[in-house]
Parts: sequence; structure tokens; C-alpha cells
Amino acid sequence: MQSGSTAGPIDFETSLRRSQGRTSRKIVASAKVTEAERGELDAAAKAEGKALSEWAREVLLREARRADCDPVLTEVVATRMLLVNLLKPVAMGKPVSQEWITDAMAAVRKGKRKAAQEVMQQYNEEEAGGQ
Repeated sequence: MQSGSTAGPIDFETSLRRSQGRTSRKIVASAKVTEAERGELDAAAKAEGKALSEWAREVLLREARRADCDPVLTEVVATRMLLVNLLKPVAMGKPVSQEWITDAMAAVRKGKRKAAQEVMQQYNEEEAGGQ
């Protein structure tokens, strides 16, 4: 995905060092863009100090992984987590301190995305099994 111009000599040592210890990448995912769009992509990659191919790979994977969970679903799951954690001590007649609530909210904040992904995975598995 590099442009036609050469920026200088290729540093093979750096290229080899960078690829050691990672699974080889053999599959190409491409998209056709206009010249203007290519310029935007080049500028965005350059702004982060990355080669266009590496930058594009990171953006594509980040977006693909982000798409797993809708932000609204994530917040609904977070609310459910907080309620479940709060209802147990309340139902048992135990006092709930402000510190406990703060700690519970921090734990929910930390785990809500993973929990939402698990919920989505369960729905996807159920949907796939029903077809």
C-alpha cells in the first residue's frame, strides 16, 4: 500500500526485527480509493509515524473489533451489572456504603465492554444454532 515514490533505502534489519515473533501475514484485504482519499490516508498514517499498510491494518482491526458491541448495549449491560451487584446486599438487609457503590461502579466500568461482548456472543451463538 505504499505510494509509487521511494522515500529512501529500505532498512532490511529493521523490517526483519519488526516481523520476528509474530504470525506471518499472508492475506491481503484491499479497498479501491480515489487519489484524494489516498492522500488523506497517507496523511493520517504519516501523522502517526506509521507506514500506510500498518496504519490501515490497525484501523481496520480496531473498527472490526469495536463493531462487536453497540455502545448502547454496553451501557445497558453495565446498568444490569450494577443492579445485580447492588440488589444482593440490599435484599439481604446489609447496608451499602458510598465507598462500596464507588468500588462497584469502578468494577462495572472496567468490565462492562467484556461483559457486553459476552452477551453479544451468546446471542450470536443462539441465533446461529437456531438457523
